Amino acid sequence: MSEFSEDIYTEPGDVDVDTLRNLGPLRSMAGVWQGQRGLDVKPKVDGPRKQAFVERMELQPIDPQTNGPQLLYGLRYHTHITKPEQVKTYHEQVGYWLWEPATGTVIHTLTIPRGMVLMASGRAKAEDTSFELTANHADPSFGIRSAPFLDYAFKTTEFRIKVSINNDGTWTYEEDTVLLIRGKEEPFHHTDRNTLIKIADATPNPLARS
Repeated sequence: MSEFSEDIYTEPGDVDVDTLRNLGPLRSMAGVWQGQRGLDVKPKVDGPRKQAFVERMELQPIDPQTNGPQLLYGLRYHTHITKPEQVKTYHEQVGYWLWEPATGTVIHTLTIPRGMVLMASGRAKAEDTSFELTANHADPSFGIRSAPFLDYAFKTTEFRIKVSINNDGTWTYEEDTVLLIRGKEEPFHHTDRNTLIKIADATPNPLARS
C-alpha cells in the first residue's frame, strides 16, 4: 500500500510564503558562512592525505515548493573551498537543503563539477539541533550517480552527512563519502569536516519580500 494519497494534483492551501519561518531544523543554517579550519582526508596513491581548507558557504531561502499535495521549504546553497592562502578552487558544490514539515524529512542535494550528483535524506524534528542524512548508490530515490571515469576509478557507494547546530551560533558538518578505488581491496572513507561562522544574514525569499 502506498504511503501517498490517490490525489496527486491538489496543492495545499494557506501556505505560509515566509520560508525563513518554516525551515524546521534548517532554520539556523540560513545565511552566509565562513569556515577557516576545515579538514579533508582524501585518497592518494601512497595512502590517505590530510588537507586543511578554507570555505565560504551561502544558503539562501527559496520560495515554498509544491509537488501536488507535497510542500517543501528550502535553502539553495553554494560552497566554494580553497586551500589556505590560495586562490585556486579546491572544491565547489551547489544544491539544495529541503525540509518537508508534514513528514519530518530533510533532503540534501549535491552537485560537483567533476561529474557527480547525489541526493541524501534523513528524518528530524523541527526543533532538532542535530540530524544525519544518508545516500546509497543502490537506492533508486536517495542515490548517487557519477560520470563513467569516476565510476571506474573512484566509485562512490555511500554518503553520510551529520549537521550539528552549536550553542554559539556556529554550525558544524561532518561528511563521510565511501569510495571503491580501483586497485584497492578495502573501501576508502573520504571525510570532510568544518565549523562555519556566520558573516551575513540570509535574504528573504522573493514571495516573502513582496
